[in-house]
Amino acid sequence: MEKQFKTLEDFLGTHFIYTYDNGWEYEWYAKNDHTVDYRIHGGMVAGRWVKDQEADIVMLTEGVYKITWTEPTGTDVALDFMPNEGKLHGTIFFPKWVEEHPEITVTFQNEHIDLMEESREKYETYPKLVVPEFAKISYMGDAGQNNEDVISEEPYDGITSDIRNGKYFDENYKRINK
Repeated sequence: MEKQFKTLEDFLGTHFIYTYDNGWEYEWYAKNDHTVDYRIHGGMVAGRWVKDQEADIVMLTEGVYKITWTEPTGTDVALDFMPNEGKLHGTIFFPKWVEEHPEITVTFQNEHIDLMEESREKYETYPKLVVPEFAKISYMGDAGQNNEDVISEEPYDGITSDIRNGKYFDENYKRINK
């Protein structure tokens, strides 16, 4: 995707794959001006995926975007995207219970909100594990806003390679082989 990001509208509807300097790979979609979808492919919660996460999405300055949200797990996330430079900075604030029991979160969160909230109350929250990392963006796709095909199934081995190699979406950014 050859695109110069200048406005918030340029950013919304973009699908990203990026890898943090610590090796954790994430896939993230700016679904609209208040919602994000994502899949986690590496790190302590690899296999987790989420749709329709409410988020605060703003443009800090031309081509630089900040997205923040709190998950039902109690995890707080702050991402600063600089797509024109092919990088971002993310800080994830994991509650103690997620650090100690990450397997509870490795699921399709939308079907297990009650479990996330129950675990948040059952286990310790503090001290939080703070993970600040830079990441390199390896893929940017113009999926358009509110495209339900972008994050529509659980992660599988090789999915990010399939996406990067043009084997996952057709020319209209719809899933191939649903």
